[in-house]
Amino acid sequence: MSTSNNQTHIRVLVISVFRDGRRILVARGYDEAKSEYFLRPIGGEVEFGESAVEALKREVKEELGLEIESPVRLGILENLFSYDGKPGHEVVFVYDARFTDPSAYFREELPLNEDIWDGMARWVSLDALPAEPLYPDGLLELLGEN
Repeated sequence: MSTSNNQTHIRVLVISVFRDGRRILVARGYDEAKSEYFLRPIGGEVEFGESAVEALKREVKEELGLEIESPVRLGILENLFSYDGKPGHEVVFVYDARFTDPSAYFREELPLNEDIWDGMARWVSLDALPAEPLYPDGLLELLGEN
């Protein structure tokens, strides 16, 4: 989910579904207009002249301070949504990747360097997802979970 205020711009994002068995790493955000918490994997916007993989590596480094390896594209999702009462439109490259630092998989929470999230990325079980919706729409289906 994006926080862009530009309503006529289609954003290109990249996210990674970091997996640890049946767990995935997600950030938790809040949409004030909907009074709703939501979950989204780590990632962000692809900048002009940057490949999706380059953007993913940069975003993970910026947000978590960690390096990644072995990114594999799982698919592409189109996300039409509203956030804080404003319409949004994103094309999202979804990757599976691994952290180069294995200790990331032994911590329940990882500190995030992004203001729009609640401060921590968390491992959540695909077998018992919290009540908050997981975005972008279609992600669970892409992962073969529905």
